[in-house]
Parts: sequence; C-alpha cells; structure tokens
Amino acid sequence: MGVVTTTLTLPEPRTPDPMDAPPLRWGILAPGGIARTMAAALRAATRQEIVAVGSRDLGRARAFADEFGIGTAYGSYAELVADPSVDVVYVASPHSEHRDQTLLALDAGKHVLVEKAFARNRTEALEMVERARSRGLFLMEALWTRFLPHVDVIRRSLEEGLLGDLVTVFADHGQPLHPGGPRRLADPVLAGGALLDLGVYPLHFADLVLGGLESVSTVGALTAEGVDAQEAMTVVGPSGALGVLHATMLAKTPTTASVVGSLARIDVDGDRFYGPSDLTLATRGGVLDTWQPPSRDHGLHFEAAEVARCITAGRTESPLLPLDTTLRVMAAMDAVRRDLGVVYPGERP
Repeated sequence: MGVVTTTLTLPEPRTPDPMDAPPLRWGILAPGGIARTMAAALRAATRQEIVAVGSRDLGRARAFADEFGIGTAYGSYAELVADPSVDVVYVASPHSEHRDQTLLALDAGKHVLVEKAFARNRTEALEMVERARSRGLFLMEALWTRFLPHVDVIRRSLEEGLLGDLVTVFADHGQPLHPGGPRRLADPVLAGGALLDLGVYPLHFADLVLGGLESVSTVGALTAEGVDAQEAMTVVGPSGALGVLHATMLAKTPTTASVVGSLARIDVDGDRFYGPSDLTLATRGGVLDTWQPPSRDHGLHFEAAEVARCITAGRTESPLLPLDTTLRVMAAMDAVRRDLGVVYPGERP
C-alpha cells in the first residue's frame, strides 16, 4: 500500500471562471449583510449586472443602490419582482421569509436564487420547488460551498476513488454569535438558532461527500428563547459511511472538515471549510499533496455564475445542487429540530 499511496495527487477542479458566465440582470430582495457580500462579489468577480434592489424601507433600498451603483431602488418587494428588467431575483431575507418571498418572485415569472437555509422546513421548501417546476423557472439554494473550487477537488477525488472506500466525514462550524450577536439568531419567529445559519454547512458537506443522508441523530442545547444554541449530529450515508458533524453559535470552533477513506484522507485546512480553503491529502505515512485555491476573495460569485450558466442554457435546476438535494438536506434539518424540540412559530408543518 505504501508504494501505491505515494503516487496519489489531488486532481484539479473543473470549476469554470465566473467571469466567463453570461451576464444576467439581477434584482436583490432584502438589502442586508449577505446581500452586501453578494453585491460586492458580483461587481468584483463576474460580468453580472445588478439592476434593482427592493426593501420594505425605501430609504434602505436607496442607500444600498447608491453604495453599489444600482440604477433602481424599490420600497416594496412586489415592485422589485414586477420589474421587467430583472431576469433573476436573489432572496436574501431571514429564513422565516424565504417561502413567501420566493413564491412572490416565482409568481411574477422570475428565476430565483434563495439564500441558505432554503426555508424553515421541508414542507415549505417543497412548496417552493413545486411552484418553480410548475412554472418552468430556475430555482436554487444559495449554498455557496457547493460551487467552490476546493469542493470540486474533493468531489473529483471521490469520483476517481482516490481515497479508497469512504469511511467518515467530519465537519464543524462554530461562530460566537450568541449572546450579543444579530437579534434574528435569538428569535424563534425569525427561525433563529445555530442550525439554519451554521449547521446547514456541515449537513450539506456531509450530504455531498456521502452521496446522501440516510439518517441523522442529534443531541444539543437550546437558548432561553427556545432556539438551538448548538448541536452534535451523526449521519449515515447510503454506503454506510458515517458523518460526525457539529454546529454552535456560542463560540468560535476550528471550523474545519475532513473526508476519510480507507486509503487516504483529505483535510480542509484553515478556519472555514465552507469558504475558499486549502486542502491536504494524507495517509498514515504523512502528507502526499496539497492544493490551494486561486483566490480567497469573495466566493459567492461562483454560485452566481452557476445560476447564470444554467438559466442561459435553459436549465431550471443546477446539476451541482439539484432541488431534490436541497429537499433532502431540509428533511435532515427537520429531523435535527425534532430531536432538539425546536419549533418556529408560524412555520408550515
């Protein structure tokens, strides 16, 4: 085995240059923090054009438009989705609003990229998916990790059997966001808690590596407000390989990930496995190869470019993140919340 493993090297990613993606005209719905990050990425690293922004507060929309040189600002979401110059709407509001605002955009005939987590639960997510499919419109969850180059290196490594038989995936995501962080994270009405903001990343990563999530079991702790403060999750994939996952909004954790096979292991290095990261390929004999991303700037431009490529090609889903995959991860998050006893007021059961 030692002779064989010393020849192992990490493959190169197949990720297209976001600058090559055909330009579309974007409308941003809800100009908050993640919308600001997306707008900066679109301007700096793609040929996409943001033509309009909508908020319930016209002053806030105008300030965002001025900051990013956007031509039109609206004081309502209905006006934004009705704008004939908008090809695709980016829904960047809190999780609790995703279902209603996605349906609003789809009913106006717009393609939609909706920020993670896709919805509060699978029932809401399924309604969104069915509406998009019935109207022949593109819909995708903005889980940016799935579209990053280092993740395609991992994807290719698994496809080519580089690691041998898959054994385990580890992924952790912890940020010091409570108490004292954004108010929405403590608010059950806004679907707060660690899971939908942070735990969604380890679950999506495990789903990608394992090829699905057959079961999930969880232990965790709740805040005084009744949202999840942290959770430790174990998942099982179709082959029987395991995932050991963790999320917390109480502290900064290593926020790393590893994909472990019978022949070799890939470690996602740095302090955010879900963003542009270095990779290390290792066996019991030591490090065999390393890989670094071409850039650590931005990152959201990769998912936006995928949206543009798919819509221009007439696709209504991305092959890198099909809607059935989003539904499967939403079902896993529902299972996590059942184990913890977390219920969001007003959610569709």
